[in-house]
Amino acid sequence: MSTVKKEETKQSVKQVFSNNFYFLKLMFTASPKYVLYQSLDAIRNEVSIFFEHTVGIGYVLAAAEFGYPFEKVARFILILAGAITLGMVFTVFAGDYMAERERPKVREKIKMMLYDKAKAVDLSCYDDPEFYNEQVLAISEVDKQIERVLQFVKNVLGGLTVFISTGIFFLLRDKISVIFVAISFVLSLVFEQIYNKQNYKVKIEGIPFTRKRDYIKRIYYLSDYAKEIRLNPEVSDVLFERFEQANDEVYRIEKKYAYKKWLFGFIKKYLCNDMFSDVIFISYLVYQSAVLHNLSFSTVAILYGSFGRLKRGMRVFSESYPFACETSLYINKIRKFMGYEPKIISEKELEPNKDAKQIELKNVSFAYGKSEQMQIKNLDLKINPGEKIALVGYNGAGKTTLVKLLMRLYDVKEGVIEADGCDIKDYDVKKYRDTIGTVFQDFQIFAGTVKENVILDVSENADEEKVKQALDDSGLIGRIKRFKNGLETDLTTEFSKSGVNLSGGESQKLAISRVFYKDAGLMILDEPSSALDPIAEYQLNHAMLGATKDKTVIFISHRLSTTRIADRIIMLENGSIVEQGSHDELLKMNGKYAQMWKVQAGAYIAV
Repeated sequence: MSTVKKEETKQSVKQVFSNNFYFLKLMFTASPKYVLYQSLDAIRNEVSIFFEHTVGIGYVLAAAEFGYPFEKVARFILILAGAITLGMVFTVFAGDYMAERERPKVREKIKMMLYDKAKAVDLSCYDDPEFYNEQVLAISEVDKQIERVLQFVKNVLGGLTVFISTGIFFLLRDKISVIFVAISFVLSLVFEQIYNKQNYKVKIEGIPFTRKRDYIKRIYYLSDYAKEIRLNPEVSDVLFERFEQANDEVYRIEKKYAYKKWLFGFIKKYLCNDMFSDVIFISYLVYQSAVLHNLSFSTVAILYGSFGRLKRGMRVFSESYPFACETSLYINKIRKFMGYEPKIISEKELEPNKDAKQIELKNVSFAYGKSEQMQIKNLDLKINPGEKIALVGYNGAGKTTLVKLLMRLYDVKEGVIEADGCDIKDYDVKKYRDTIGTVFQDFQIFAGTVKENVILDVSENADEEKVKQALDDSGLIGRIKRFKNGLETDLTTEFSKSGVNLSGGESQKLAISRVFYKDAGLMILDEPSSALDPIAEYQLNHAMLGATKDKTVIFISHRLSTTRIADRIIMLENGSIVEQGSHDELLKMNGKYAQMWKVQAGAYIAV
């Protein structure tokens, strides 16, 4: 059962302000106007309210009580009304127009920073549920925290303006009144912070279950699942049951903290605030005016009316700080994510060779995360430049893990991988990966044009002839030519109603064309023909040989008819090499590869 540790909600004052200021700097960098205009408007608003509700009304009440001349009162009201009107004009410009214009800039800038970080973090981070949860939370909370940080700044500036203006007024009229506000402030500060921590615990404990609910919700509007759900409606019973279970867990968590939230909410709202203003303070004012005659009736009215404003000014500490604490807890997740330093780094920044590579693995072992179960065990392998290597083996043998190590998506736990005689850790990571063309069995088609999906980059300056040749080599060019817009055809209907959804085999050909377009020295193909029919597979194999004759190629396939084209076949089992050689050599050995071949080809041989 997920629980929230006390350390997760414990923050120092320095950390709270540091986190909020960190995010404020991001917002200011994105749009200084957005932050400045909103801040100035918060100050202006409270100054305007002070002069209208405290000075203005107080002057009018005093005029009625002591008989000021009408002309003098009228002149004062006109001047005050003119100043308030100018302030409202500024609010329309700063609070409405500028906010609507600049807010999207702030959101875009900060989100782009998070997206840049997301593509830079190590792939191993996605194997860590805790890190992944924090990443999801960081990205999903951006818009909300932009508004919260700005609200915190406005609350602080507005509260300080109230505190200074109304506080001076109170000190000039009746110093003792400030004591009542101070007591209310101290108690509110304590209970507001406790209340906000309960809210945070509810949200954090509920993340795993809200993620389950969101996953099930996505299933019912993603086209990927549409056919399965309609052909197997019973699966909905399972999904509904899990949705209800997740809902029950969310309800259980909310119920778990419901009493505390109610109790602390009641204390902070009624006992710490309303009781002081509506009972104790009004009794004190009546005593000062009616019994001691120290205050005029107009002063009593303004002090009582302004007590709420001064109390609100004091709440810049009793409410804004706990508000900032809660905001800080989320920003800390964002900051932690943004501060993540990739573990896979370049040690010597060497420039890799873009031509065919010689690859050598020396005593390589690897396990995912903190697992003690090795996926690759003491593996030695040498691949010569231009050699065509096929990796075969049953599921879980370590084939895909091995190619991920070759691409430095993960680093080996033991041993070394060398490319052209140098440890791949010594190469510039990005440049090294740029020398490798890859297509995985779980490739993705992006919502974009055909051309963009081939080059996986901005297509303005793309070599169209090279794109067409890549599509021709993969066997997809005929299908593309039938599209009205050719290479500019939108794929998927995510953003375009006229978008095209490719079949499984067509999508695989498109993914393979990416490798041909990249024209890298090392090509890695993970199940390159799994979705193709036998004829398309045969054509692809020959196209692959022609297009990669001077390249080093490593491909994984469960179809042994595909592996026949390889110069050498490596059979893996439990992360180790158990057999290797050409197709004919392995058949003569009559070992595990030959057994796999007989199982797959047996029906055809018998005929």
